[in-house]
Amino acid sequence: MSKIMLTRRKLLVTGAAGASSLVLGGCDTFDFLSQNDSAARAVLEKANDLTYHAQRLLIRNGALATEYSETEIRQGQRPNGSTDPQTNEYLTLKDNGFADYRLSVTGLVERPRNYSLSELRNMPSRTQITRHDCVEGWSCIAKWTGTPLSRILDEVGLKPNARFVVFHCYDKYDDNAGAVPYYESCDLVDARHPQTILAYGLNGESLPVANGAPIRVRIERALGYKQPKYVHTIELVDSFAHMGRGKGGFWEDLGYDWYAGI
Repeated sequence: MSKIMLTRRKLLVTGAAGASSLVLGGCDTFDFLSQNDSAARAVLEKANDLTYHAQRLLIRNGALATEYSETEIRQGQRPNGSTDPQTNEYLTLKDNGFADYRLSVTGLVERPRNYSLSELRNMPSRTQITRHDCVEGWSCIAKWTGTPLSRILDEVGLKPNARFVVFHCYDKYDDNAGAVPYYESCDLVDARHPQTILAYGLNGESLPVANGAPIRVRIERALGYKQPKYVHTIELVDSFAHMGRGKGGFWEDLGYDWYAGI
């Protein structure tokens, strides 16, 4: 007798995509996500917290997301969100082939540092073929190459009160307050995960601008909006209270799940 096998990863992606597509589509049912005093939003936030802690208990910290063979790459990585930042600083860097790009590592670290793109490319790297699962409901398999984030964290050294890694980006998004810089974050477990890399290569070529050049983050056990593009600063913090609306990311400030694990 045949059995229908629904993996936990697929179940979570399907559920998240279904709910979030209603939000993205402007469904009135989900207007409460932008209302900080909404009782329904508070219930969902508690459910997200429960999911996070449950997954941390059930999944080994080093458990890998599925990796694929090159024959399963059927198309180029689909660009999504912002695809060509127009800030003056980014345009200047792009015009010079990112030769003057510097990735800053700041915050609760012992040795703040700046890395050029060439320095990152000359560090030990990791290449992985993984599936990008977008909250909008689509997925895409691609090959990513980059510097393991754990190596960067080891080099700068973390202060004892560091709890989260925040990624600050060149691209901007519009919210109710106007255009604001995109930012995203993760905890130290995901930051040190073997598949979490600062990607500078895509499908054997340099990372294209549309996909986040010169550096984008890959957190392979999370949904697509947790993979920020155009990263210029990595900040170690003990809380999110001093940035945005205190939720840990641009979309999270608008009501999305912070962990977004799959």
